[in-house]
Amino acid sequence: MSRRFADIIDLYLLSGSEFTRRLRAVRPEQWPAPTPCPEWDVHSLVNHMTRGNLGYVALLNGGSAAEFLRLRDSDALHGDPVCAYVRSMRECAAAFGAPGALDRILDHPLGSVTGAQGLAMRTTDAAIHSWDLARAVNAPEELDPRLVAWVEDNLVETYAGLAESPMTVGTSHRYFAAPAAPPLAGESRQARLLRLMGR
Repeated sequence: MSRRFADIIDLYLLSGSEFTRRLRAVRPEQWPAPTPCPEWDVHSLVNHMTRGNLGYVALLNGGSAAEFLRLRDSDALHGDPVCAYVRSMRECAAAFGAPGALDRILDHPLGSVTGAQGLAMRTTDAAIHSWDLARAVNAPEELDPRLVAWVEDNLVETYAGLAESPMTVGTSHRYFAAPAAPPLAGESRQARLLRLMGR
């Protein structure tokens, strides 16, 4: 396992707590609100995150990329989005914390990855979608600076060897939004990361 991913479970929990904090701020009338992701409203974004956690657990337990994609949009909230997301986050952290889990090879839709690399992808996804959720529900948008710095510093290694990456020029952008351009003078690390991820 790469030394860059040595603290990945703690970082994943940090990114999950960022998402949870915004999720707890969602008011009942905000569930249909649009998000910066054009295909998702708030409810579907939370479902995407919850289903994603469960999908990664399934990959870790030998599930296939095809099954991951088939279930990607199926309901994982069961009428209680906050509890469902928090439970899925805890299940995901526990699964990846098992002995040997971070070195296991996962059949990810973007290509084979180790458990550590897969959890780094999940951590990045949770960080970016925490901002998306905050923007959608008018919650505080500033992310934990440690998380922002780690995600930005490790983008290349996180997506190394995959079929698509936010860092690859000319990628299909099937899974990642095209980077926003041009950079702003004096932009913060968070602003730069969000721009790279198409926000």
